[in-house]
Amino acid sequence: MLTFKHISIEQRESGRELLHDFSFTLRPGDRAAIIGEEGNGKSSLLKLICEPDALRSYCRVSGQVDLQGGLPGYLPQRPDPALLRMPVQALFPDGPDYSLLAQLSVPPEAPFAQRPLFSFSGGERIKLLLLRTLMREPDFLLLDEPTNDIDLHALRWLEQFLLAARVPVLYVSHDETLLERTANVIIHLEQVCRKTKAQHTIERMSYSDYIERRRSALAKQEQIAAKQRADQRAKEDRWRQIYQRVEHEQRVISRSNPGGARLLKKKMHAVKSQQKRMERAEEDFLDFPDPEEAVELFFDPTLHFPNGKEALSFTLPKLQVDGRLLSQNLQLTLTGPVHAALVGDNGAGKTTLLRTIWEQLRTRTDIRAGYMPQDYLTVLEGDKTPVELLWDGEGKESLTLARTRLGSMKFTVEEMEQPAAALSGGQQAKLCLLKLLLGGCNVLLLDEPTRNLSPLTGPVLREALRHFGGAFLCATHDRKLVSEVCAEVYRLSPAGLERLPVDHYDF
Repeated sequence: MLTFKHISIEQRESGRELLHDFSFTLRPGDRAAIIGEEGNGKSSLLKLICEPDALRSYCRVSGQVDLQGGLPGYLPQRPDPALLRMPVQALFPDGPDYSLLAQLSVPPEAPFAQRPLFSFSGGERIKLLLLRTLMREPDFLLLDEPTNDIDLHALRWLEQFLLAARVPVLYVSHDETLLERTANVIIHLEQVCRKTKAQHTIERMSYSDYIERRRSALAKQEQIAAKQRADQRAKEDRWRQIYQRVEHEQRVISRSNPGGARLLKKKMHAVKSQQKRMERAEEDFLDFPDPEEAVELFFDPTLHFPNGKEALSFTLPKLQVDGRLLSQNLQLTLTGPVHAALVGDNGAGKTTLLRTIWEQLRTRTDIRAGYMPQDYLTVLEGDKTPVELLWDGEGKESLTLARTRLGSMKFTVEEMEQPAAALSGGQQAKLCLLKLLLGGCNVLLLDEPTRNLSPLTGPVLREALRHFGGAFLCATHDRKLVSEVCAEVYRLSPAGLERLPVDHYDF
């Protein structure tokens, strides 16, 4: 078993507490999912076990971790740069486990490649590192975003692997479908009170049951908080009437009635004491809930793309990267306000295809195109703050709008003034979405838009895209995004693009 005892983690530079007095035991049979927004300490909790020196270089840590002699198997979210530069063959000096190789859908020649690990696609890298981790036969698994970039086949395999795992698993994930199907323990790390207070919740239940219980608890908290304040206003109104009456009686009482004046003075003292009691009672009121999913993301409801107009017409004989042929005979036409998904295996070239399409779309003057890449800093100037990136420089009104929109996406005042390069991946993703929103774009290219968002924020983005009046093409492995939002699905393969029936696509 793995045990955390009274763990607290605080960032050295900012003084921000990520985790406060956290205690938890990972038991046999546990599939414990850590959820929460980017920057809330999920990766830090896993690093405390496997990379404690690296964590302590930028965080203060108190408490104790007890591995009880177990061997952890760790899959980090961001592998060591030295590891990424190694030829893949060096990762498997004794050769691969061919059974796992096949289950992960890794090409049999990949573990023998002389190419460095970084030259593979994101999903291919994760599969190879997961293969390496599993071959060590650990006593428990620590997986930090294992679903990032892996394709649908590998997602299904990972689900089955987690369900059948003979060792307990502690994992971080943003994939709602994976969470719904595999987790039996939920660890929710939050930053509340405008990200000034660390809070955590541990529930031994499924993700769906946790979300339902959370919604019910938040609704009850809101109801109680509203009633407390309504009752307080009624008490204050009654108190104010009494105060004004006593104050009036004190002004008009005759000097010839000193006894009455003394009684009124005592009465006024009692009235003021009642005011202090009400103020003290107000300190114990429940706060209105301010959960991470309470973000506001919506596109201009008046934005509409004409039904007969061509949003995209693309033809490419060959799709290549670094001299390698990825696909050929590519043809894609999107008309009207269509919401389309681009799916395919890892390494198929979806990101390369979107970049190629973007180079064509960005020159068109008859549409207003926008692009959200996986590497956000290719479209965000990393040295500028979020406010500078959203403000058009045209006066106080647009500056206020920029700050208001950032606030609605849970940016703190401090985050609004940080360089974009210093923000978490989730905040950079939100910033990209806000730029598209404020830019009035009517044709969007989105490359894995949900990959860095909390699973509690994912539904908000899906709802916004569902009501988007323009056209978009979205490369994604997010099954909920495809099934709930997209009317057309295209699969990229070496032979080209194939349109799939959405209702027959296996999610």
